[in-house]
Amino acid sequence: MLRLSSTLSAILASLLLASSVHAEDPLRLAVDIPFEPFEYRLPDGTLTGFEVELGEEVCQRIERECEWVEQGWDGIIPGLLARKYDAIMSSMAITEERRNKVLFSEPYYSNPSVWVTQAGQEIDIEDRDSLKGLSVGVQRGTIRDNYITDTYGDIVDVRRYATGEDLALDVRTGRLDTAFMYYPLALSALDVDAEGSNIVTSSPLIREPKSYFGHGVAVAFHPRDEALAEQFNEALRQIKQDGTYDELMRKYVDYDIKI
Repeated sequence: MLRLSSTLSAILASLLLASSVHAEDPLRLAVDIPFEPFEYRLPDGTLTGFEVELGEEVCQRIERECEWVEQGWDGIIPGLLARKYDAIMSSMAITEERRNKVLFSEPYYSNPSVWVTQAGQEIDIEDRDSLKGLSVGVQRGTIRDNYITDTYGDIVDVRRYATGEDLALDVRTGRLDTAFMYYPLALSALDVDAEGSNIVTSSPLIREPKSYFGHGVAVAFHPRDEALAEQFNEALRQIKQDGTYDELMRKYVDYDIKI
């Protein structure tokens, strides 16, 4: 019995040591860049944005160093499951499909979507017949891609883009009839509805149905990393309660995203 107890003690000490060493390692956070105003690079190459600053604030409060890992959206969940990084902090909406793969933190902002088009072109999303044959751009692998494919894929020409930048370029140059985009991206990349802009919204901000658009944006973790997820949750609660969240929000957006 004494020998068994000594063995168990040695194993426990080893596990505690490993945990301590791991906690001192940089916390690797995956991000798909650019996605203004949430994550993007300044002309000098500095990574910034609402989520980047929020992530740095979380890391400071849990006493970890942030290390940002750039990852294309198509492979961002597989990369997490393969342990290429510790978490995803890149405007990922909580959906039931994703819940089956990853562990989410509590949501920290809401993410509206919107239809956009060239000024002067009439797009009525309520009139399905008027949409027949139109080219509709979406970013591949997103909730917007899923929604358009399932809801309008039988009547429109769905064109998928690897990045939001590529999508915005074809909207701006008129190579698409319309696009269904993340609203912050439409603001930052297209100056949608701004004075002098030739791109306008053709729908209200869309957050429903929840089955597609989820229950807010959250940090995604490997399913086994419950302790790390709870550390994030506690830090996010503090950040919301002490006013830090509101300061960051006002710095990057002029509409309420808090959730």
